[in-house]
Amino acid sequence: MKRFIVLALSLVACSREDAPPAVGSAAPPALTGHVEIVKAPESGDVASYVKGELDIGARDKLPVLVYVGATWCEPCRDFHAAAEAGTLDPQLGALRLLEFDLDRDGDRLEAAGYKSPLVPLFAKPGPDGRASGQQTDGVRKGGQYVEQLVPRVRALASS
Repeated sequence: MKRFIVLALSLVACSREDAPPAVGSAAPPALTGHVEIVKAPESGDVASYVKGELDIGARDKLPVLVYVGATWCEPCRDFHAAAEAGTLDPQLGALRLLEFDLDRDGDRLEAAGYKSPLVPLFAKPGPDGRASGQQTDGVRKGGQYVEQLVPRVRALASS
């Protein structure tokens, strides 16, 4: 029984629910390009903003994902720091992440269809800037958060 409780506690994410498992175990080949985090504006219509960023991504031939984090979320902070330091560039290549804060932007994100009980949330926008339904979210507790997220973000960006 004690082992079960320890196992159950180790599967807690930055929310009440379990996160999906990481995809794949083999290290993919290195990519070229830079992961760019673009801080979203603090107000305004999310779908319109994302649509404008999709136009920039199309012009620059960059995949664009919506990234929702929170200041209290350790996996979010770790992922952001790794992206800013450039350590994700070989694994994710050229990628534009539109960064929103769940606490500040939650209502307007939800109005555009970006919703999850877990953070970090990475979502592929539809052509209208609204959520397409393709997303990945959360991590398993216990560290190695960036390692858990990278394969899922890579798969989402290339879909």
